Formats: sequence, C-alpha cells, structure tokens
Amino acid sequence: MNKPLILVVEDDSSVKNLITTTLKTHEYRYLSASNGASAIMEASSHNPEIVLLDLGLPDMDGIDVIKRIRTWSNMPIIVISARSEDSDKIDALDAGADDYLTKPFSVEELLARLRVTQRRLAMMQNENSGESSVFRNGELTIDYAAGCAYLKGAELHLTPIEYKLLCLLSHNVGKVLTHTFITQKIWGSSWDNDIASLRVFMATLRKKLEAEPDSPQYIQTHIGVGYRMMKVE
Repeated sequence: MNKPLILVVEDDSSVKNLITTTLKTHEYRYLSASNGASAIMEASSHNPEIVLLDLGLPDMDGIDVIKRIRTWSNMPIIVISARSEDSDKIDALDAGADDYLTKPFSVEELLARLRVTQRRLAMMQNENSGESSVFRNGELTIDYAAGCAYLKGAELHLTPIEYKLLCLLSHNVGKVLTHTFITQKIWGSSWDNDIASLRVFMATLRKKLEAEPDSPQYIQTHIGVGYRMMKVE
C-alpha cells in the first residue's frame, strides 16, 4: 500500500515534532502548517490525502478549517485535540471530520488510525473505479446492486431501515458517524425520537450481524457520539 501525503496542522512545536518524526520513521510523506490560514492554503495547493488537524489554532478554530476544506474536498481529516468533551467531538465530526483522537495519544494509536483511513481510501477508490458493486468486510458481504447482505454466505433478513443503516456504515468504514449524521441520512431529520429509533434499529441490526453483541466485531458504539463500522481483517 502506497504511503499517502499527510498534512500536519499543529501549532505546538513539541506535538508537531512528535507527529512528524513518527511519520518520517514510518516512511510517510508529510507537509506541516502551524495555523488555520496556512493549513487551508497547503490543503488546496498540495491536495494531501489525509489531514491531521489540531482544533486549537492561533488564528481560527479548527472546526472552521474543517468546514472550509469540506466546501471543495472530501479528503480524510483526523482531528487531534486536547478537547475531550463529547460535544467537542460531535461538533468536529458533524463539521466533516472523519475521526477524532484525544491528546495525549499514543504513537501506536495514531498509526492505527492512519492505517484504517488508508484502507477506507483504498475502498473508496475501488468503488469510484466501478470495479465492483459488492462490499466485503470479514465474513460480511453486501451486494449493493441486488440489495442483499450476507454473513458467512447466508442471507441476512434485514428490514429496509436496517439495510440502509448497514449500507451507510459500510460506505464509511473506519469513520465515526454521529447520531445526527445518521438520522439525517436515514430519516431526513434528527429529532430526539429519531435518535431513540436509531438506537432500537442499531440494536436489532447488531443481533443479526454480531455473534456476540456485547463484544461487537463489526459495529462499534461511541457512547454519546455515534457509531463506526470497523474494518475486519
């Protein structure tokens, strides 16, 4: 797998040095920016494949950087921030971030998040090339053209809502999807009762998909935030 070009947006020199040294050690190509304005300029002129973004920048909030980039690009954005409240995570993810890593973080976790993002990029490229209308993840198979899903070769008997949820998660493997994002996509709104319905449908979907719902293999819950489909080797 070719190493992507990564834009590191961080104004704290010690954190920036840790990240760039890690990237260099693992043979990633990278650019760096220390404020929001230069981050937007670097992103637009060099078109990096992944952005690592701190939210606490000296000239603007990182949320605004995400929104600006999202007006013209779907490049994966992984937020790395000291803000650890659920509300901060939700704001960043709803603005268009793909993942959220809280400081302090381990180098191993950062590298793992990058690997997940690379796999999702590769899957998106395969989808865009039109090579296949079939999604495979571990023992799960989704035939988008036929509108069917299979686990270990056996067809899953899903309701229309369960199938839509499964497809939405599968199109965003490795990405945390917020309750608001999911309910908007499925029901077109995000009232409290929609979120309550989402929890019910996700529970029934899990029963059909997971051998052990208490130890999920495919769908991970981020309490207070949303859900993520994990990549199964």
